[in-house]
Amino acid sequence: MSNGPWTVEAPVFRRVGVPMEMEEVTVVPPRAGEVAVRLVASGVCHSCLHSIDGSLEGTPLPIILGDEGAGVVVEVGEGVTMVEPGDHAVISWAPSCGQCRECLGGRPARCTRKPTFGVFSDGETRFRRGDEQIFHYGPATHSPYVILPQSAAIKIDKSVPLDRAALVGCSLSTGAGAVFNTAGVTAGQSVAVVGCGGVGLNAVHAAYVAGAFPVIAVDPVEIKLDAARRLGASGTVSSSGEQMAEAIRSASGGGVDVVIVAVGSTVAIEQGMLALNPGGKCVVIGAPPTGAMLSIDPHSLRAKETTLMGCSYGSCNPPVDFPRLIGLFQSGRFKIDEMVSRRYALDEINEAYENLAAGKDLRGLIVFDGAEA
Repeated sequence: MSNGPWTVEAPVFRRVGVPMEMEEVTVVPPRAGEVAVRLVASGVCHSCLHSIDGSLEGTPLPIILGDEGAGVVVEVGEGVTMVEPGDHAVISWAPSCGQCRECLGGRPARCTRKPTFGVFSDGETRFRRGDEQIFHYGPATHSPYVILPQSAAIKIDKSVPLDRAALVGCSLSTGAGAVFNTAGVTAGQSVAVVGCGGVGLNAVHAAYVAGAFPVIAVDPVEIKLDAARRLGASGTVSSSGEQMAEAIRSASGGGVDVVIVAVGSTVAIEQGMLALNPGGKCVVIGAPPTGAMLSIDPHSLRAKETTLMGCSYGSCNPPVDFPRLIGLFQSGRFKIDEMVSRRYALDEINEAYENLAAGKDLRGLIVFDGAEA
């Protein structure tokens, strides 16, 4: 297929507790400032699982999920200057206006003019099933073809395998960015990463690459701890409850300078704060259920001068950070292949999310039929 519209088979999520079904969906052509991308691969992300299991309230339905992927640009709308047909691109789930204070300050992940969840800035979607509009989960990378604002298609060199580059769009940039950008980890600092899924493992590896020691990986699932050891963790903790802080302090010899919380748990955040050395930082990546609240001792926060920090998208600037992270991969300094535990066909998507929920995968990867990596 070349110029749109495109008719594709895509998994549509319609109701919590009901498996996705492959449905025939029309992808309308790109409008001004937009691009069409043919997907080669898409990651299976825990953020989407929050919508599937209902823990993220307010997800518009029906919707096509997927916020991590890479592919080939096939068509561009009027006024597009960043990419052209034939370019390879990593997809960003955080399109930016390029004009607000945050964008101009190099922080596009905090753009103040983001469109409403599920639609484009004009209030419409680019997916149709007859007269029905299908919403987008961010870029909706579980569709074989997607329409994106041009700021969400980050051009990369064609020598980079697209199935590896797909992970740069979310799990790698979020996990590594939390270490490199948000926490600013430097050589010799001690780091604990709580939750060793796709994002957490990238944080473990980034801490190792940054020269941190010790690097403590925390997860109740042994296969994830094994992967963390291969990616640079010098110690592991299998605790996931109220005793986690003490376990981290024991494994690290007294406490750590940085805790990265890559799981959606308020207990993990609270325990992470308790595991910090004086002056330490607790960086929150994971998204707890809607409405969850924290209990933090303000006296300890004050006396120890610790910091609780939020982290969206690894505090990254995609046009700058994506090529930088890919450069680390190409130079052999950052591992990506080791993050993927299984590849799935698109029609196996329900199994992929079931395995993610059960902790059976590190990072699952959807590889599209007929797509060349």
